[in-house]
Amino acid sequence: MAVISIRFNKEEENILEFLSAQLEKDKSSLIKYSLRELYEDLIDNKKIEEYEIREKQEKQRFLKSEEIIKEIQDTGSAPGPSPAPGSPGR
Repeated sequence: MAVISIRFNKEEENILEFLSAQLEKDKSSLIKYSLRELYEDLIDNKKIEEYEIREKQEKQRFLKSEEIIKEIQDTGSAPGPSPAPGSPGR
């Protein structure tokens, strides 16, 4: 396990003290939690950007509820993209 030394200015130190007291957590746990949250936010934002790029590249079609119901009645399954080869079908 790595040990890292962090220098805080007075404001940062006060914030950490405040959070530690309010949340009843030790400072190390708060820093680890903050690091993990920041990392997860970064990954989430990357996934959102990838999704938005895909959305712009692919023409999306919205179905009316009547179309969905008719498709289910006609075929026994909801409309949608075909499953990928080798994946469980619908």
